[in-house]
Amino acid sequence: MAENHGLMERLEKAVTRLESLFSDSHRSGGMECDAINGVNGSIAPYVEAFDRLLNGSVAEFLRYSKILEGDVKTHAEMVRAAFQAQRSFLVLASQCQEPQEVRKVTYSFKRQCTEKAVFSYSPKPGPYVKEMNDAATFYTNRVLKDYKHSDTRHVDWVKSYLNIWSELQAYIKEHHTTGLTWSKTGPVASPLSMRSVLTSGACLSPPLPPPPPPPGPPPIFDTETVKDEGTASRSALFAQLNQGEAITKGLRHVSDDQKTHKNPSLRAQGPSVRSPTKSHTPSPTSPKNSPQQSHAPVLELEGKKWRVEYQEDKNDLIITNTELKQVAYIFKCNKSTLQIKGKINSITIDNCKKFGLVFDNVVGIVEVINSRDIQIQVMGKVPTISINKTEGCHIYLSEESLDCEIVSAKSSEMNILIPQDGDYKEFPVPEQFKTAWDGSKLVTEPAEIVG
Repeated sequence: MAENHGLMERLEKAVTRLESLFSDSHRSGGMECDAINGVNGSIAPYVEAFDRLLNGSVAEFLRYSKILEGDVKTHAEMVRAAFQAQRSFLVLASQCQEPQEVRKVTYSFKRQCTEKAVFSYSPKPGPYVKEMNDAATFYTNRVLKDYKHSDTRHVDWVKSYLNIWSELQAYIKEHHTTGLTWSKTGPVASPLSMRSVLTSGACLSPPLPPPPPPPGPPPIFDTETVKDEGTASRSALFAQLNQGEAITKGLRHVSDDQKTHKNPSLRAQGPSVRSPTKSHTPSPTSPKNSPQQSHAPVLELEGKKWRVEYQEDKNDLIITNTELKQVAYIFKCNKSTLQIKGKINSITIDNCKKFGLVFDNVVGIVEVINSRDIQIQVMGKVPTISINKTEGCHIYLSEESLDCEIVSAKSSEMNILIPQDGDYKEFPVPEQFKTAWDGSKLVTEPAEIVG
């Protein structure tokens, strides 16, 4: 935390210094704000495109970070300062010619804004951003695993954070595929000319939209009134019960001619009484079974997630052209088989029945949740397989994946099949455990399976 705080202070000082230079330029009447590359009234297209990225995905990420507070908000401020500094570097390149000693100028600029410019990577900066995106995906997957069913704020934050790098890759591909494009006119960039460029009002990026207002306080229920009404009702009831035999004083005497069991003519006139043994049409307030909803099958790539949903009796499902940053989410697929080629980040099987999965390599985790009769075959490597709330799961490991860790909870009929002599040998995963006190701690071990 101390290290983060120190870095945050340095970033804030750099941005504050840049902003003060911008303010000074307006007061001193320096370089005209609209003069860039010798064209009045416009700025470089790639600077405009970067502004759209700032006001889009970066602004969205800052809003979600502010909601979560704490270290997340501190990290977001670092990202904001870095992108502001990056924009200033783009403006410098749009107004000045490329210097002979690019590295020297870049290092000088780095000291000004304490952040190395992404587009100074040569010759292609795109792969570097992709590499950072893959690294971020590995860690944010852990956040999704912990919060995807409990707190959607964290899920939104992960999506907004990864979206920044996806859009940044697209931006680089369109404007800086082989590196930063410098101006063909104007002065040659140098530490002295850099200050002149930075004092131009054009370096100011448009302000990011403010975060949304915090949610209002929860509704206030008048629990005291409800409590008082309930207490009064119970008191009245007990008062009547405490009357004893006197409670019958309020009952009206019924003569024999008014009793239906002694007067058949009254039975014929009375309303029909429903038999308790026969079924009747439920009343409007009775619960009704909702009709089974049918969903269209899905197999598509949505951003970085392969969605495989509602597949029925499909044994030829296949996913190819995978990338390390991608994940696969398989939901409510029955009596089907899916093959995933290449290397992927993680795979989740959720609410599936009689489903088969064959995959090459997974760098993160394979999860099976709330499913039944699942078969998984590993062709390459996978570090971890998690089985939770599942009945029946057979896992075929490859020679390369014998060091895989199997984590299970609230599951049954689990078997791991190990390759031996050209065939597979089956080993059951324990479902029962025995625990005993050894005098200092609890000791738990699998219970022997009795055939």
